[in-house]
Amino acid sequence: MQSVLSTYLFSSQPLGREMLVATAGKGFGAIELFAATGHFNCRSPEQLREFAGWLDSAGLRLHSVHGPQERSGGRGREGSAPISIAEIDKLRRIEAVDEMKWAMELAETIPYRYLVVHLGIGHEPLDPRHQEAAFNSLEYLVLFAKPRGITIALENTPGELAAPEALVDFLRQTRLHDLRLCFDVGHAHLGEGVEAGFDWMAPYAVTTHIHDNRGEHDDHLVPFDGAIPWEATVRKLRTAPVELPFVLELKEPAPGAWSGVLDRAGAARERLERLAASA
Repeated sequence: MQSVLSTYLFSSQPLGREMLVATAGKGFGAIELFAATGHFNCRSPEQLREFAGWLDSAGLRLHSVHGPQERSGGRGREGSAPISIAEIDKLRRIEAVDEMKWAMELAETIPYRYLVVHLGIGHEPLDPRHQEAAFNSLEYLVLFAKPRGITIALENTPGELAAPEALVDFLRQTRLHDLRLCFDVGHAHLGEGVEAGFDWMAPYAVTTHIHDNRGEHDDHLVPFDGAIPWEATVRKLRTAPVELPFVLELKEPAPGAWSGVLDRAGAARERLERLAASA
């Protein structure tokens, strides 16, 4: 089983070398870069060069990038305007597409395999206008991704628009054959349930987001800290047609308080790997 840590854990502050070194020290071999304003600037050649050096010195690989959810340029995550590739307004949708392009151009300096993308913002209803807008965005983005060796993976999120069944229907109807899916365990637990959600998404899933909650809020807890039955969940994930990486996407309890979460993440990684080996 491939274990990956998302830098979402550190996203309240600029990404630094010490965070990557600490990640490697907990047994993770790769990361998912969370492309958030104030955390990492995909447009900065200088920061890209620094980042490549950090990865090399820590002995880490870049597995994937989580596509931007906000317009870049602000000083903090809270101060930036949200973006969506399913935005009905054409100008705002083009802004979102441009941000995804910047995130993919990173692969020309540091290769990576998957760009994880949200279909909308928040708990959006299943609206054909949003689906058409998303198709217009993705038809272009898939072509942009291909020569860079990137596969775009749509993530299941709370709400109707990006629920597991809706995502699979979207893939089948649009016939964008190069699109794939990222199965988010925590989001599925808040909706139809992990097993039911995975039954829909398994044929198209290529990567994951692994985190826990207690069934009420999207807490992004360390696995085994919430109510998700992890033995059954790991057994289910192991039935996928391809071997899925386990990408831990965890939230720090307060800005700068990531160290304790990372310690528990390392222990959870070991437990998940043991479950995967016995599944």
